Amino acid sequence: MLRSIQKAGFNEKIFDVGQQVNLNYVEGPNHGRSLVLIPAQIVNWENYYKVLPELSKKFRVYAVDIRGHGKSSWTTGDYSWKSVGLDMRIFLKKVVQQPSIVSGNSSGGIIALWLAANVPDAVSGIVLEDAPLFSAEMPRIKEKDKYAYKGLQNLVETLGDVQYRDFAAFLRGQELFLNNQMKHFPNWFVNMASFFIKRYQKSHPGELTLDIPYLVPFSLRLFIKNLSQFDPDFARAFVDGRFYEGIDHEEALKKVQCPMLLLHAIWSRHPEYGLVGAMDDDDAQRAQEIVPNLIYRQSKANHVIHSDRPKEFIRELEEFAEKEVI
Repeated sequence: MLRSIQKAGFNEKIFDVGQQVNLNYVEGPNHGRSLVLIPAQIVNWENYYKVLPELSKKFRVYAVDIRGHGKSSWTTGDYSWKSVGLDMRIFLKKVVQQPSIVSGNSSGGIIALWLAANVPDAVSGIVLEDAPLFSAEMPRIKEKDKYAYKGLQNLVETLGDVQYRDFAAFLRGQELFLNNQMKHFPNWFVNMASFFIKRYQKSHPGELTLDIPYLVPFSLRLFIKNLSQFDPDFARAFVDGRFYEGIDHEEALKKVQCPMLLLHAIWSRHPEYGLVGAMDDDDAQRAQEIVPNLIYRQSKANHVIHSDRPKEFIRELEEFAEKEVI
């Protein structure tokens, strides 16, 4: 755990959900109402390292590794919005034990939406941090706006066999949309990362987690660590269609009774792959039409707003909690 997070009073814990599923999480000091943070796919609670100390001054913060991530249990063959949502339902009921604000980034935002729609008594407000509303539904994610889907396919193909994971091949196969062009990681970057990964694996035989202290910048070190702790079957469930059980985005939005903040990051379109981002403006408008009292904020940040613009994320969340959540 980073020193700044320890200094802020966070403790890392394990919660037994039942059915042989444990959730790893961190809990901060009791400085206010409860706030539960759910990270995006692939990454774990550490992804919030830039905002945890500051948020802990006004909230009692919980940041969770959902199943298949971080130090939480892998449940290979059992990943869906419903199964992950039920884990978090039990977590809210038995660990948090009071109505809380739930903020989720990307797929974590859809989990927050699931909770608001299905466990209303445990949720006092939700923050959808660039959640893929409508775009992460079949068949759209596979047939129309397939940029994210292709990225998940690459992950399954290169890292799907846990015994023979090729992290360099994963990085080499990832496509990045920059300056209106589809690009790849440069060879020097992939070769550098591959060198340090193989060096670490040689000195730590049989170790699943790759936490390489000499890999810089820290964001790369953290991403490789998170990737090594991620069950590739979680991504495979998106690719083969298993994951989508348990939620219809429009119907879930209609059920939400608590205050809702929708943070919308930058997005663009590729002529072949469609939407590059979580939502386009039409998706955001559709959400506002379904939920008239929804608070909508557009940001110039990238998809992970809390990392790209941490001060903005903290400000928006604190204002939402003060003005909208009873």
